[in-house]
Amino acid sequence: MNFEIFYCLLNNQYFLKIVSIKKKRNMPKLNRGNFLIKPFLKRNNIRASYQIISTIFPIISIWLIVHQIIIQPFPLLIKGFLLVPFIVLLTLFSSRTFSLMHDCGHNSLFTKRKLNRFFGFLLGLVNGIPQKSWSIDHAFHHRNNGNWEIYKGPIDVLSLEDYESLTKREQIFYKVSRNWMMLFPGGFFYLVLKPRLGLVIIIFNFIKDILEETFIKIKKREISQLLAINSRVKPPFSDYGDNFSELCELVINNIVVIIGWIFMCKWLGLVFFLSFYSIVLTLSAAILICVFFVQHNYENAYAKNTKNWDLIDGAILGSSNLDIPNWLNWFLADISFHSIHHLSERIPNYNLRACHKANIHLLQQSKFLKLSDFSNCFKYIIWDNKNEKLIPIS
Repeated sequence: MNFEIFYCLLNNQYFLKIVSIKKKRNMPKLNRGNFLIKPFLKRNNIRASYQIISTIFPIISIWLIVHQIIIQPFPLLIKGFLLVPFIVLLTLFSSRTFSLMHDCGHNSLFTKRKLNRFFGFLLGLVNGIPQKSWSIDHAFHHRNNGNWEIYKGPIDVLSLEDYESLTKREQIFYKVSRNWMMLFPGGFFYLVLKPRLGLVIIIFNFIKDILEETFIKIKKREISQLLAINSRVKPPFSDYGDNFSELCELVINNIVVIIGWIFMCKWLGLVFFLSFYSIVLTLSAAILICVFFVQHNYENAYAKNTKNWDLIDGAILGSSNLDIPNWLNWFLADISFHSIHHLSERIPNYNLRACHKANIHLLQQSKFLKLSDFSNCFKYIIWDNKNEKLIPIS
């Protein structure tokens, strides 16, 4: 006690830090029942509709302004200068659109599942993402967060053993491909290319499997069973689609997105639209991937194997909360209150902040990050499976 008083007199902040650490170590094991969750699960269609309107209308308005700028007889340099703030705004609203789509995927934005599915699909079109397939993949993340033996994170983190088994060249490639600068080409691939390539690969493999099955039946002279092939051959889905309904959504999403792109190209010009929109989607995806990454890859993040993993600990200790400006929180639909979100993904984003505040006394063990901490997180791209922790790469 004298030791603590002495340091309190010398440096009150240091004393508080010591006491805080002791409290964290002595905190009992938490379970879902310790948290005040139920009052915040209530969804509100009016608030949800307002969020949709306050996102989509500004996006439409910005595109109309962009059109007015490019048709003016200004020098190219002046046009470029005038367009910069609208690139920033569209990037932020694109991020918000994705965040609201994310809520629809959890069925937390509207009261009815059908409303979440409908608006989730429409919001996915803005960024070219097939919402249903993305949401199913995201749900897997929620079910296994903190279990690094099963879920490897957004960048497919290797275990220390697997990393050390790589050749020097492979290790260099691993480091480079997971550098923070890869957020930009990775973002472009994630939003622009992946859903389109996914559809091409799925259809190609589907047709190939049907032809192979048909050839086998003909060879075996089982002609009568040819009509039953489509009931036995299932589409070989990759990241997009585990059943026929997901394939249908992927097809519809791509058709509508491509038609929309063709319309925008005719309206704004092919080169301008593809260049401008690619920049917006690249920046938006980079922001979203960055936020997702730092909320799960950081120093002392919960990183267990299947045997020692716990769902609640994964939510509280394996998800960081972001101390970021309120305006940025708005564009991210308050996803910065991430521990509570992982504790109960059915809490709508417009209740997350209040729920976080109501349970802040139970989140002492959770990680809180500032914007200045983000760069440090990108070092933690190796899972030490023996010691069950994320470690920085050397």
